[in-house]
Amino acid sequence: MRIFHTPDSARHDPERYWRRGTPIPHPEQASRYAILQEAAQAAGHGLAAPGDHGLDPIRAVHDADYVTFLAEAWTRRAEIPGLADEILTGAFARPQMHRKPAGLLGRVGLYMADTSTPIRAGTWPAVYGSAQCAVTAADAALETGHAYALCRPPGHHAYADSAGGFCFLNNSAIAAARMLAATGGPVAILDIDVHHGNGTQGIFYARRDVLTVSVHADPSDYFPFYAGYADETGADAGAGFNRNLPLPPGSGDGPWLEAVEAGLAAVAAQEPRGLVVALGLDASEDDPIGALRVTRAGFAGAAERIARAGLPTALVQEGGYLCAALPENLTAFLAAFDAAR
Repeated sequence: MRIFHTPDSARHDPERYWRRGTPIPHPEQASRYAILQEAAQAAGHGLAAPGDHGLDPIRAVHDADYVTFLAEAWTRRAEIPGLADEILTGAFARPQMHRKPAGLLGRVGLYMADTSTPIRAGTWPAVYGSAQCAVTAADAALETGHAYALCRPPGHHAYADSAGGFCFLNNSAIAAARMLAATGGPVAILDIDVHHGNGTQGIFYARRDVLTVSVHADPSDYFPFYAGYADETGADAGAGFNRNLPLPPGSGDGPWLEAVEAGLAAVAAQEPRGLVVALGLDASEDDPIGALRVTRAGFAGAAERIARAGLPTALVQEGGYLCAALPENLTAFLAAFDAAR
């Protein structure tokens, strides 16, 4: 497996996270990158740095002003008196609030959905480097058949103009847009993270050139709460090109793999020219914030099924949080994918 990664991924280093009113250590820690990178290296995969493709592939997915906000926020931090080691706000825009303020603090509330995505000194280099990994993996998949982007922080909760759920730039969407530009499409995204890929859905919801399929835990009482339901199937030109396959909490390998197979059947029906897999590993039975009970064998089974689809495939790392099973699930998935191809 060709793997693209950058040490800049560890430069976004949030320490605290408010969960139900209580501060706890942030689940999306910088050490996730080191754990996944070391596991891939120990398994003998070929690791390389991504190319620098600039901002154009990012702007193909994200609002230009939002990208500028992310790139410049830390350098503007003096505009917020009393700021310490991160930029956050407690005032968030709602749909009824439609004006774009000039001040930085107002823009933080405009462009962020929650308090899980603080901007820190190394945030922009980390998210920019992560996006470059996704772009490079998309190119490599089209060239040689498959590749893995070790993206961190993750991306699938990021909308075109909004950060949230630990995500700033939507790496899976960026990879799909890159494949689309190179092939003329259509392309598909299969998201197997335990959380619904709400940002990815939002980006492509009214389009038919990118099919989005998400297998995830039922969001009726689980993040992201407000999207990810089975009746969300796309709008306008994209009607019928979004598929959500929510599962009851506690579902294990059997139901999860059946949903993955159903998702792959939907992908095959579109005859895409490329596939992006949003590779969340937090469906694991051992994940500290997961809601499903997928085993290492389950991840290997999903990899085999995805590989047998025979499509140019970019694997893009999404969730999967600190536990002993995290590196084991990654290596099991990559090994099974390689063996099936």
